[in-house]
Amino acid sequence: MYVAVKGGESAILNSYDLLSKARRGDPGVTELSTAQICQQLRLAVDRVMTEGSVYDPQLAALAIKQSAGDLVEAIFLLRAYRATLPRLGYSQAIDTGKMQIARRISAAFKDLPGGQVLGPTYDYTQRLLDFSLLATGQSLPVPKTPAPSNEPSPRVVDLLNHENLLETQPVPEGDPEPFDLTRAPLRFPADRSARLQNLARADEGFLLAMAYSTQRGYSETHPFVGEIRFGTVELCLVPEELGFEISIGDLPVTECQMINQFQGSLTQPPQFTRGYGLAFGHSERKAMAMALVDRALRADELGEAVTAPAQMQEFVMSHSDSLESSGFVQHLKLPHYVDFQSELELVRKMRQSFTTPGDAHGPA
Repeated sequence: MYVAVKGGESAILNSYDLLSKARRGDPGVTELSTAQICQQLRLAVDRVMTEGSVYDPQLAALAIKQSAGDLVEAIFLLRAYRATLPRLGYSQAIDTGKMQIARRISAAFKDLPGGQVLGPTYDYTQRLLDFSLLATGQSLPVPKTPAPSNEPSPRVVDLLNHENLLETQPVPEGDPEPFDLTRAPLRFPADRSARLQNLARADEGFLLAMAYSTQRGYSETHPFVGEIRFGTVELCLVPEELGFEISIGDLPVTECQMINQFQGSLTQPPQFTRGYGLAFGHSERKAMAMALVDRALRADELGEAVTAPAQMQEFVMSHSDSLESSGFVQHLKLPHYVDFQSELELVRKMRQSFTTPGDAHGPA
């Protein structure tokens, strides 16, 4: 807090008032509701929920409204709220193979069992401003979106398993519990469950840059989108008082399976390996970036040389969280008067003893 700012507490309270007025904007313009944010800014809501580690569209919308659209600040607000919540139980692992599909595509296979389902996406739109939205608030009519399919769609990666061309990932002996990043500090080397948790709530911009770097030669991978699927999955848990599994709702998620060529090692034949990404809601860019970085971070496991930043666990995982990175950068706005004065005195003393090159007599 700005305890040293001139005016003290009074100035801080006035700052709160100014912030509230700036957030509200012109009172003559209808105030934006959280329901409008949920429905019309759904992609922003999905990002805040994913990186905030809380699935609650209403709270995510509230955080976006409170932060005046600053998504990193909204993520901070939601993550802080999450820290106050009691943990009532653990859900069962979701089965994305039974997803009710709203969108499903593959860049690796043209003809899929069940077909390619384009769904709601900007991929096939022209990146041109739609000025009809300014004039009427309504864009040009679009075909009605079909309801999600209830038929299970086999995963694309399963097609490669028939030829034993894709790595298998058997359940480890004893099926150990996954690492819980919210309950235990991050330590290196981190296992894959810890890495995936870290990447799931990592800042999308940072993750996107790391993923891009793997495609620019800073990694030994050549990726293909095996499959991206978006839809709802059933969320279940087993209450202690009941002792059997019950469904508590449907959860919209985006899943990405990235396929990468692997030349083989002393113990493994040439094959395709995988990177995995999963995020709340419709978050394709995040899931794709997560899958690319997940595969890059498997370099040690696959016997590849670790030469690029995206392959280095400590570099990626220590700098991926927007809360930590934003806080560390923004703390520079706080008063550092004493530190600066000590450095100022140090630089003055060093200048007094500095000898200009070519000047044997030194300073006058």
